[in-house]
Amino acid sequence: MLDFIANNIWTIIIIVNYILAISAAFIILFKNINPSKTMTYIIVLLVFPFLGILVYYLFGQEYRKSKLFNRKDVLNKSVIKQINHELELSYFEKKEIDKALDEKLKLVKLLYTNESSPLTLQNKVEILKNGDDKFKSLIHDLKQATNHIHLEYYIFLDDIIGNEVIDILCEKAKNGVEVRVSIDDVGSKLSRSVKQKLKNSGVELFPFMPVFFSRFTGNLNYRNHRKLAIIDGLIGYIGGINIADNYLNNNHSEDFWRDTHLKIQGEAVTQLQIHFFMTWNFVSNSSIKITKNYFPESKVTTKTPVQIAASGPDTDWANIMEVIFTAIMTANKYVYITTPYFIPNDEIISAMQVVSKSGVEVKLLIPKASDSWTAKHATNSYLQDLLEAGVQVYRYKKGFIHAKTIVVDGIFSSIGTSNMDYRSFNINFEINAFIYQESVSKTLVAQFQEDIKNSEEVSLNTWIKRNSFTKLKESFCRLFSPLL
Repeated sequence: MLDFIANNIWTIIIIVNYILAISAAFIILFKNINPSKTMTYIIVLLVFPFLGILVYYLFGQEYRKSKLFNRKDVLNKSVIKQINHELELSYFEKKEIDKALDEKLKLVKLLYTNESSPLTLQNKVEILKNGDDKFKSLIHDLKQATNHIHLEYYIFLDDIIGNEVIDILCEKAKNGVEVRVSIDDVGSKLSRSVKQKLKNSGVELFPFMPVFFSRFTGNLNYRNHRKLAIIDGLIGYIGGINIADNYLNNNHSEDFWRDTHLKIQGEAVTQLQIHFFMTWNFVSNSSIKITKNYFPESKVTTKTPVQIAASGPDTDWANIMEVIFTAIMTANKYVYITTPYFIPNDEIISAMQVVSKSGVEVKLLIPKASDSWTAKHATNSYLQDLLEAGVQVYRYKKGFIHAKTIVVDGIFSSIGTSNMDYRSFNINFEINAFIYQESVSKTLVAQFQEDIKNSEEVSLNTWIKRNSFTKLKESFCRLFSPLL
């Protein structure tokens, strides 16, 4: 038997390959996806042994259908149901919102239909520019915590700023404050001694989907890309800034890092808290007792409509992408997008092209120098189609722009963790705050215009003259879009 296998090893491997390939082909057929995609995957599977299986495994999986954890464990708790019920708007508030938002009301209804995410009114928000402002504010609030601190970060390093935060967490835990920290196991790097220090101080720390060789796994897996901080259930932070020294500029222009974060006080913090608990149940593999103590009554009287959108393989719909798509398609005046990674799906590209050709001012701001060679060239492969449709594209030159913001028509704004790319829309766990207020939009527009001053506009006439080798690199990198 062993001799037969040894003499026919390649034949056996080919047979196994085609059994797997044919099985995968049937799976694709039953999904009833786009016919062109179906044919492409089937041809690759059957024509290219081994490579076809690899391509399907990396590119063809429907990630959203693979529910990684059960959200219902948290959402079905009586306390959470009561909290969501209390956040429901009154008849008069609904009438007021209907009048103020007009067409943008579609965005609110879409997210509520997708995720039952309520629109909260009693909020105070503060836009934090760059890491210097974010850490100054966050550290101050962490020091004031009296009941609990909840952190959920993609990148948490034990460098200078990281250790400053860690020292505060340890001190607070020793003084009786509940401290829970969830970090992504690929993005974050904490030494054993630091982890032991946190544990000895009473800080609960759990990695999100731990891996054995994080240095080599890269992006080829589900990652928690969120950056959340919740203090006493009253203050929340959300945006693009992780906990690491490279997010600090210290007034130096060298390696300048442009980013945007959001501080929220008010009812919207309850939604951040709920999403934290859903993640915590998963990473800790246990269900903590959720009480009203984690959802104190807010004293905020300022009215700023905010809706929290979470998206990932655990959600039924691509919530963030669908709201962004609808916001673009319903734009009447302008759409301003800032993103460090622009590797969009066909829907977003088409939306930007259509509204631009219909007379809406569409501007896209991306980095000129990226922290990823492949992501940079993949992004560049999309620019010509946008430029030909009249979209204005700018490349940031002062340093690296990592902000993830969108402003539409002076009434809708988005600040969060989601990039405009395939991974954020389909694979990673992301969370954004959607704000429906003119003053917030005005602040973000002013920031956008300031960033443009530090950017170069891409000219279509110049862009199309790129050499063939450059275009080849772009097209090649584009093939790996789902992995970037």
